[in-house]
Amino acid sequence: MANNYDQIIKNILRDIQVEMTDEFDRNFERQAFFSEAWQRRKSPTRPGGHILVDSGGLRRSIMSYQTENSIVFRTEHPAAAIHNEGGEIKVTAKMKRFFWYKYYSATGSFGRRKDGSLRKDKRTVQLSTEAEFWKFMALMKVGSTIRIPRRRFLGTAPEVEQTVRQIIEENITEFFNTDFDIIER
Repeated sequence: MANNYDQIIKNILRDIQVEMTDEFDRNFERQAFFSEAWQRRKSPTRPGGHILVDSGGLRRSIMSYQTENSIVFRTEHPAAAIHNEGGEIKVTAKMKRFFWYKYYSATGSFGRRKDGSLRKDKRTVQLSTEAEFWKFMALMKVGSTIRIPRRRFLGTAPEVEQTVRQIIEENITEFFNTDFDIIER
């Protein structure tokens, strides 16, 4: 009988791990932590793109593993903590060099007419707003702060608790139904 209980615990943990891995991944599609929508980005880089999905590295970095009686979800992505919890970062000289690099990359891509003036096409207008953004960032003083809003993608929520409760109830119901079917025969 103890073996049956161990098996039901393993089944419950496996089902929770699979379901919550899918739900945490769907947060990136929803652009929200379940029903808590992520704050829109202010930068004009990648207009219309998904929030927190640039290369997909953060999304793919979410891992989970089981211990004897629990499941641990984690990520080792360097930007995961600041995005999940929010916070402030200090501008460094290295960051300023990167911002200038992005600015010059954006301005070098402008479409120009034969007389040297900028074209008025959609791409050039987008690049000019992107270039303005990177110039603004590059002109920030070293030591000034950039506020990163909280955009949770991992953690506990009422939806997580409800899903876990539902999985436990389904597994226990299935266990007792199959156990009693065997006894009745």
